[in-house]
Amino acid sequence: MSVSDPKVFGRVAVVMGGDSAEREVSLRSGAGVLSALRARGIDAQGIDGIPALLDALRAGHFARVFNILHGRGGEDGVLQGALEALRVPYTGSGVLGSALGMDKIRTKQVWQTLGLPTADFCVVDRLHAADADAIIARIGLPLIVKPSHEGSTVGISRAHNRAELVAGIAAARQYDGEILIEQLIEGGEFTVGILGREALPSIRIVPAKGFYDYQAKYLADDTQYICPGLDGAAELEMQQLALAAFDAVGCSGWGRVDFMRDQSGRNVLLEVNTAPGMTDHSLVPKAAAAVGIDYPELCWRILAMTLSETPP
Repeated sequence: MSVSDPKVFGRVAVVMGGDSAEREVSLRSGAGVLSALRARGIDAQGIDGIPALLDALRAGHFARVFNILHGRGGEDGVLQGALEALRVPYTGSGVLGSALGMDKIRTKQVWQTLGLPTADFCVVDRLHAADADAIIARIGLPLIVKPSHEGSTVGISRAHNRAELVAGIAAARQYDGEILIEQLIEGGEFTVGILGREALPSIRIVPAKGFYDYQAKYLADDTQYICPGLDGAAELEMQQLALAAFDAVGCSGWGRVDFMRDQSGRNVLLEVNTAPGMTDHSLVPKAAAAVGIDYPELCWRILAMTLSETPP
């Protein structure tokens, strides 16, 4: 929806922080969004966490919500369900898309069912012993070990041998949910931002140390971001696959789809992010800037999507 008057939004709650493992990143994202919305004349206020937000909404203080809570609670359908019950418009995916998108294992199962390309994987119950030898026999090495319900590379490790696999599983057990163990795809790492029904230009991520971990994502200044990451038909193919993967999981509004591109040029889906980072190191703002959408305009467009929503 094309709008120019900031008053049409009413008072906007920018919910951030919370109590997930991604709290610090969320606070940084939220501070950026809040500043951008205010710079465009929107009456916006930051709220830390879900309980404070729900109290304010029940008191009638806000007309809509810009959700920039990363991780569990804010990105997994919990907040979305509460907002729908209160009939308050909000940014990003709904309950189903958020819940599926936050669960890496169920996301991959949906993609597999639809024939979308994703790496081979197995699942470990965090409460029971894992058979490292059986995992290696089934999938091979190297492997990536991930908590299924965390983002921002929290709890992720690589395993090039049995000892590293055992250590990675032990580290992932510290987090909630099952543990995803998937084939490590050798090649380039890419991401595609989604804004409405548009796939933004791909970004190729080239960390200085070869692994795009938390340090490379949010703290280091030597990670290279090449945008667009591909050219011509290869770029269009990746964008189309990103939209198909996003739709398959029931996502909507805005988000980001992550890929590996193997040495043969095959795109392999990794995961979908339904409330991606909006820090000064984040990827969706970089991709938007490549097509002339600056940070405040990006925040405006994300928020404007809530005007077309009809509360349930």
